[in-house]
Amino acid sequence: MTDLPLDIHPEVAAALKAGRAVVALESTIITHGMPHPQNVETARAVEAAIRAEGAVPATIALLKGRIKVGLSDADLDALVADPDCVKASGRDLAVAMVRGRSAGTTVSSTMLIAARAGIRVFATGGIGGVHRGAEDTFDISADLTELGMTEVAVVCAGVKSILDIPKTLEHLETMRVPVIVHGSDDFPAFFSRVSGEPATHRLDTAAEIAAAVATHLSLGTGTGLLIANPVPEPDAIPAAEIDGTIAEAVAEAAAQGIRGKEVTPFLLARINRLTEGRSLAANIALVLNNARLAAQVAGGLVK
Repeated sequence: MTDLPLDIHPEVAAALKAGRAVVALESTIITHGMPHPQNVETARAVEAAIRAEGAVPATIALLKGRIKVGLSDADLDALVADPDCVKASGRDLAVAMVRGRSAGTTVSSTMLIAARAGIRVFATGGIGGVHRGAEDTFDISADLTELGMTEVAVVCAGVKSILDIPKTLEHLETMRVPVIVHGSDDFPAFFSRVSGEPATHRLDTAAEIAAAVATHLSLGTGTGLLIANPVPEPDAIPAAEIDGTIAEAVAEAAAQGIRGKEVTPFLLARINRLTEGRSLAANIALVLNNARLAAQVAGGLVK
């Protein structure tokens, strides 16, 4: 499959060899995105949701310098228990591997590894993007760069609402990345079902999305696809409510001088406190929702 030093879980390797549906999962949600024990509970629930749809989950992480494609229960426990675990985007992988570190993989590094392993569908919560104030800070997530150069379909709940969504969508257009919204005419904003930005493309079924993914990959453009799946209605937080909370958290991050890869974990944790746990509940619900859709898309893709 690849000359990268990948430890592919036997279940994942057998599924890939047999041409079965496989869904990649990132691990920064586990290591940096959610508090304990919700992080471990969610990781296991997401894998179970993918299996329930007939696909095989492949959670990707770095464990003591080794790339893991698919985690055993022991691997997951070891990852969570490692006090020196870092957050690794694509730029950080080589150094973390050389130093024998454990790491949660971001969207960009998970996409890279999934593609090398032969996995074409990846489920996450929300992607990174252009940060608010990027015209001054130049803070733009490597997730967007990876989407522009790696042929993996990323199923998410849109762009994290802590970001500048209009600028992120403009950047994706420049990178030639198709943006497809599942069942809505409005691009979702992570905690909220609507962002006020119109959907570039709308498809209403997993089968249609799988056909679009297959067709796009056959064109050989070299880019990934973004599949935006709105958070379930009962778990959504209205945009008018969450926007004020996000603005408060962003101001606190700026006042404390928090920058770079530390911004997103800080903002998510602060927003969770300000919403008294509602944002964490929405986060868990949308990740599960994305995993189910990704499994259905992966199933359609292998057909």
